[in-house]
Amino acid sequence: MPEICRFYGIVIRIFSIDNEHPPKHMHIKYNEYDAVMELNTLNIINGNIPKKARILVREWAEVHQEELLEMWNTQKFHKISPLE
Repeated sequence: MPEICRFYGIVIRIFSIDNEHPPKHMHIKYNEYDAVMELNTLNIINGNIPKKARILVREWAEVHQEELLEMWNTQKFHKISPLE
């Protein structure tokens, strides 16, 4: 699973085979927490992460949403700059 970004202890990944099962999503790891965020709505659809981490990930994802969706659609992964 390619790591897309890492910031404030949060790791964002997209499975390269996930294109086979909707919805389009990314995986979030923060300490012992795991969650899945849907890329179109930026809502958590599985798992749980602390509220502050969820807010930071959503803020980051809003800036990079088009790029994340393009990566999902093309399955061409690359690093994205972290939240500053």
